[in-house]
Amino acid sequence: MSKSGFRHPNRVAALRSLIQEQEIDGMLISDPHNRRYLSGFIGTAGYLFITEAEAVLATDFRYTEQAADQATGFQVSKIQGRLSEWFPTLLGDLDIKSLGFESDNLTVSGLKTFEDALAEREIEVALEPKSGDTAKIRAIKDQGEIQLLQKAIDIGDAAFEETAANLTPGMTEKEAAWEFEKAIRERGAECLSFDTIVANGPNAARPHHQTGDTKLQEGQTIVFDCGATYQGYCSDLTRTVILGEADKEVARIYNIVLEAQEVAIENVTSGITGGEADAIARKIIDEAGYADNFGHSLGHGLGLQVHEEPNVGPRGTTPLEDGMPFTIEPGIYLPGWGGVRIEDVVVLENGRARVLSHAAKMRF
Repeated sequence: MSKSGFRHPNRVAALRSLIQEQEIDGMLISDPHNRRYLSGFIGTAGYLFITEAEAVLATDFRYTEQAADQATGFQVSKIQGRLSEWFPTLLGDLDIKSLGFESDNLTVSGLKTFEDALAEREIEVALEPKSGDTAKIRAIKDQGEIQLLQKAIDIGDAAFEETAANLTPGMTEKEAAWEFEKAIRERGAECLSFDTIVANGPNAARPHHQTGDTKLQEGQTIVFDCGATYQGYCSDLTRTVILGEADKEVARIYNIVLEAQEVAIENVTSGITGGEADAIARKIIDEAGYADNFGHSLGHGLGLQVHEEPNVGPRGTTPLEDGMPFTIEPGIYLPGWGGVRIEDVVVLENGRARVLSHAAKMRF
């Protein structure tokens, strides 16, 4: 079995260190994002089995050729027959007596299927739940990942600016969202990183409004939350825009949110926790009298998923580290009136936040 030549050797080495620390024989990777992260394989079916010495990608006939091309360093094992026919045999070949599995991905019924396959062959292997191990490794991005993330962000930024320039009163939220999707596709994106949120007027009081047939109107806040995916990496951008003239109340609330975001970007440093970062922006919004109108976290990590580690919210206890990209997106939401949210992606470098998003913001 192959032991070297991995597409991402440092990632495999990091997981192997965790395997050694946890005193298990190997790890079963079932989460598709973690599978891609560790092996480079982007097919939609398969499992990774990683021990301190061996690495196997088990997949079916549809993907064996693709897996051999993409998952360099991994032995590709073709899945044939029932689970009880190949799973226990593979564990025996790898000399695995204790196997960690991703308990935050594998369902109860899925786990029972593996247990039943072992029982059918009368083989004793301890299946041990492990949560978040690979997600923690993924939180710190290497330079190649930052470059892919920046490309996704650049596509999303340019597409948003093109879309914003073409927004007109009477256009529906759905039509605006479609304009953005066309724009990212024309710039080389694979797909949206999530369903675009366009929320006009009172709809903007709902942070995750479902984009609908409401028509855009002058003078009302329009929250536009959007993202693009490029080679698997996701961007995430929110801008609040106004068609026509903004009244004093819109400008006042917008400026509170903008100040909260800018102060957070300036003061977030490596070593503080996600909760401490959240508190920087939340303090400004609280002191302005809107403590009850900012009900979500300041931000979240992103990469192969649009929401991943680190947690940059009130319950975030993990220290932020250099190499971690995450969003900073404070907001104020007033039922019956509307809302304001401003979101950028930053990455910590040399202890400080470097802004990766460059789409224009309104200024009053």
